[in-house]
Amino acid sequence: MDVHLAELAVLYEVASFNFSGSEEELFRELVAKASRLFGARRIALLLFEESARPACYAWGFPEHFLQEQGDLLDYIRRNQGSPGVYVRDLEKKGTPGLLFLERKREFEGHERRLLDILAGRVAELLQVYFREKRLIYLSTRDPLTGLYNRAYFEEELRRLQKGRCFPVSLIVCDLDGLKVANDTLGHKRGDELLRRAARVIARCVRGSDLVARVGGDEFAVVLPQTDRAAAEEVARRITQAVEEDNARHPEIPLSISVGTATAEDPGRPLVEAYKEADDAMYRDKLARGAEPRGAVVRVLKAALAERDCAAMGHAERVKELACALGEAVGLSRADMDKLRLLADVHDIGKLGVPEQVLSKTSALTDEEWEEFKRHPEVGYRIALSSVELAPVAELIRQHHEWWSGQGYPRGLAGEEIHILSRILAVADAYDAMTSERPPGPALSHEDALAEIQKRAGAQFDPQLVEVFIRLMSERGPACRSGARGQPSAAGGSGEKEPRPWGPGCRPESAEEEGVDSRRE
Repeated sequence: MDVHLAELAVLYEVASFNFSGSEEELFRELVAKASRLFGARRIALLLFEESARPACYAWGFPEHFLQEQGDLLDYIRRNQGSPGVYVRDLEKKGTPGLLFLERKREFEGHERRLLDILAGRVAELLQVYFREKRLIYLSTRDPLTGLYNRAYFEEELRRLQKGRCFPVSLIVCDLDGLKVANDTLGHKRGDELLRRAARVIARCVRGSDLVARVGGDEFAVVLPQTDRAAAEEVARRITQAVEEDNARHPEIPLSISVGTATAEDPGRPLVEAYKEADDAMYRDKLARGAEPRGAVVRVLKAALAERDCAAMGHAERVKELACALGEAVGLSRADMDKLRLLADVHDIGKLGVPEQVLSKTSALTDEEWEEFKRHPEVGYRIALSSVELAPVAELIRQHHEWWSGQGYPRGLAGEEIHILSRILAVADAYDAMTSERPPGPALSHEDALAEIQKRAGAQFDPQLVEVFIRLMSERGPACRSGARGQPSAAGGSGEKEPRPWGPGCRPESAEEEGVDSRRE
């Protein structure tokens, strides 16, 4: 009867076992009950939730057991079969953990049954705790990067505004070119860029600082008790860390624009300081000018190279030729800068062309040709969606128009076509003619110039052709950056009849010529 009453008392104690707080609080309550009810002199609780290294709570063990988890785990494994030891897995509806109790005398059968009930209660409490912890995590964290989300960031600003942590500094970071990366490389690669940026930024701050993803491509850092000079030093560390990360990932480098601001005292709203940091970030983006644009260009080149190996080196060669022609006709510095960018990205619309069309070595069917002809419009839309590329969006759309009005996509003619697009058309065609690609061999320098001369007034601006031929005749084939026969995004058929090359690259009558033309 006494044993029965004692068991009822233990059951009541176990049923009343509860907590609302941390894992440490649960363990303290467990120690209090297990030591009092069962005479346990050593107690350990191991939690394996989402971690290769378990959270370990121990009581009654030597100090070195608390410092070295391996020693504690070895001890549990060695002693788990002993009469005075109770070990129980806490796997209850996905709650991973282990409970260990030890005392000098043996645990009787009825005591082990009661301990099973206690362990079950601990598992239930942990299940509720981890579920609530997960819900809190999901409500405050960005699921992609693991950083805090915008809602938590704004809540933290409100909390700090009322506190004594001033000065409070803020850093705003913007990942340049993310939209272009998503549109061209796919969201999987864009997501990886975001995760890389998040890791780089998080490594540069203290554990007490807050890093949040506050927009699609924007991050914010909150630095309590940090003055302006210290915040600017953190911003410099972020910039340096980006460079170091790019050295490890040269294929698709990060480009991050950074701005800082500081609220010296509670008299200044932190939301106002955040707006100042955001404005400073945009000024940094503008001041760096070509750097964010360069990151976008590198992303696009990487995307093109993945889909069309013949594109390697083509843009650089076209840029050299186009710039030589641009200088010869006296373009302004601003137009020369725009021409360089146009040459870099003129083929981005090919990212919207099926790979089987890009890589085809025989003549395109009518359907494939219509598919291919979409790429200037696709390139236009890609460029228009990017702040860095928008200035050349219309030029990309025009680079396959013909002087005679027979080009595509809109059939523009003569000076309706922007001069930069007309310059690019000539350079693009020359590189197409002098580069090896199936189904035919490259033309010689002299034959290529003769072919361009034939197309003056039809495919090309005749005045530009005159200047280009004079320029290339003086300088010779050595002015090309790539050796003849190097792979490029061009091809040749080797037939003897005149036909269009480069921009507008399809014969008027494929049936008559019996070949596919160069697809530039």
